[in-house]
Amino acid sequence: MAAHAHHDAPGPALTLAARGAVERGGEQWTDLRATVFEALADFEKPASAYDVTEAVSKRLDRRVAANSVYRILDLFVGTNVAMRVESRNAYLANAHPDCRHDCIFLVCDGCGSTTHIDDDRIADQVRGAASATGFTPVRPVLEVRGRCVACATPAAIDKSGLDR
Repeated sequence: MAAHAHHDAPGPALTLAARGAVERGGEQWTDLRATVFEALADFEKPASAYDVTEAVSKRLDRRVAANSVYRILDLFVGTNVAMRVESRNAYLANAHPDCRHDCIFLVCDGCGSTTHIDDDRIADQVRGAASATGFTPVRPVLEVRGRCVACATPAAIDKSGLDR
């Protein structure tokens, strides 16, 4: 695993860390951006931009344009405040926005849960393999599809019928 410890910041501390990351990226932390981040952070699983838009609209008691939320989510990915799960076209709040790693996701095909892991050795190997071909990697994203512990139990497999 990575050679350092993460200091996950829950609740208001996470929002403050996200704000700092956005501002260090040269952007302003607006009320709408704060609301989008807080809505995203409330999701337990990766959320689509439409899910986030709906949550923000409910919080603000007015309809918010999905394209505005998409732009904010893209900004968040660019400033390491959020991570994008490519195969799900969904986003997760980054629990440690002050620490930059390539994204390695474990995506459960059963329940949809997604776990982000940091392993700099794997990321460095992927970057090295890409570089060896003359390709310049910018933002590697690795996704491993499979089953989480809860969905991999025989009872869960029998119920889903997926592994018969």
